[in-house]
Amino acid sequence: MIDFGIITVSDTRTEATDKSGLYIQTAMTEAGNNFVKKYIVKDDAQQITDAYNKLLTTSCKLILVNGGTGIARRDVTIDTLEPKFIKVIPGFGEYFRRISVDDIGLKALVSGAAAGITDSDQICYLLPGSTNACKTALEKIILPDLEHLIKEITK
Repeated sequence: MIDFGIITVSDTRTEATDKSGLYIQTAMTEAGNNFVKKYIVKDDAQQITDAYNKLLTTSCKLILVNGGTGIARRDVTIDTLEPKFIKVIPGFGEYFRRISVDDIGLKALVSGAAAGITDSDQICYLLPGSTNACKTALEKIILPDLEHLIKEITK
């Protein structure tokens, strides 16, 4: 069982309309993991950083961020959080885009997705805000490899 937290980045989503955050929470808990905390923040570097810093001080070994990863100027999640990682996991974004091409075509090539290790030895995934993208990432990449990654960073 892994403790996890969620950050939903969106200028429009609320607790009632956060389908991706709810999907992540449900899928992770159904897989036997322990939900700790969720934040919904605007596409704003300071709000994203504040929520991220709060999760760094929890028992979370996994932080799942959804939204704000596109190529629009307002999408600042990756630019904000990736520099905070002590190690980047480049294969995650590469593989996510590769398998997403099968689902959505070449649009996937502009899909932002990244992952890394925090200075508190947590894994942090930066996912697109679409529920389908979160489902692809969780079911095909994150959940199948999560136990292995946790063991690797705690060596």
